[in-house]
Amino acid sequence: MALLDITDLEVSFGRHKALRGVSFSLDRGERLGIVGESGAGKSMAAFAAINLISDPGRITGGSVTFDGQRLDTMGTEDLRAIRGNRIAMIFQDPMMTLNPVLTVGEQMVETIHAHRDVTGAQARRIAVEKLDLVAVPSPAARIDTYPHELSGGLRQRVVIAISLLCDPEIIIADEPTTALDVTIQAEIMALLMRLCETRGMGLILITHDLAVVSESCQRLAVMYAGKVIEQGPTDAILSAPRHPYTRGLLGALPQMNTRGGMLKQIRGSMPGIGDLPTGCAFHPRCDHAVERCGAVVPPLEPVAPGHDAACLRVGEIT
Repeated sequence: MALLDITDLEVSFGRHKALRGVSFSLDRGERLGIVGESGAGKSMAAFAAINLISDPGRITGGSVTFDGQRLDTMGTEDLRAIRGNRIAMIFQDPMMTLNPVLTVGEQMVETIHAHRDVTGAQARRIAVEKLDLVAVPSPAARIDTYPHELSGGLRQRVVIAISLLCDPEIIIADEPTTALDVTIQAEIMALLMRLCETRGMGLILITHDLAVVSESCQRLAVMYAGKVIEQGPTDAILSAPRHPYTRGLLGALPQMNTRGGMLKQIRGSMPGIGDLPTGCAFHPRCDHAVERCGAVVPPLEPVAPGHDAACLRVGEIT
């Protein structure tokens, strides 16, 4: 049984659905990438996975099961024993995550005390160990600094260290390198990969960067307008995508285009949750759409071993 199993998950804001029947799973130690344009529902799926949807949003269908426990119906107190403890989350902007008026050490010790019965001295020692683990220079000194005194790369390392304080089984990383330069991005991703491999943690990586996914994730889920429209082994999807949207994302990569020529792009834009078309949500932008695509919502079905796609014409287009 998968460590985390999300089945037919729906999240609604009033009468509008932000997630529409999302399903994916994560085994122990596995790395799953979730990709798609802005507005596809990637971050919403991450928040829903730990039942962290704020009003007026709410989970209105499906289930989230972690290690045999239903998180979508779990009470607040029980959820606190899992969030930040067994499942941790790394957000894309460390300055929005860290409290600017508290030192790094105060925030880390506070997190440890929320989940562990240890003394202040023990909590501080654990915090220094985690800072050292993520390669923060001079961790015993850095622990007493404020977030604004650190560079962007160091702040993100601190956020990762905080996520590791309770030795989680799963880390959900929501665009963890967006605000960083390319060199620091590579260092942060290498750090996450090393931690997953050496500590056996599962990783859900939410990103728009297919290059990062290709180097770091074993499986891939592609989202569009609140649904998973293709998922399977990363190598299989990137080498032979079966959904027109996935093909469009790959075709828009600079390395897939002629040097000096115009970049290819998917025409149109992602529909909002209150403006979804009938049938396949992608059909107004799809070069392969036919009449039935505007009337029928395609199910996510197997197209190869372990590889699923949601397209009515998946067997017709090449």
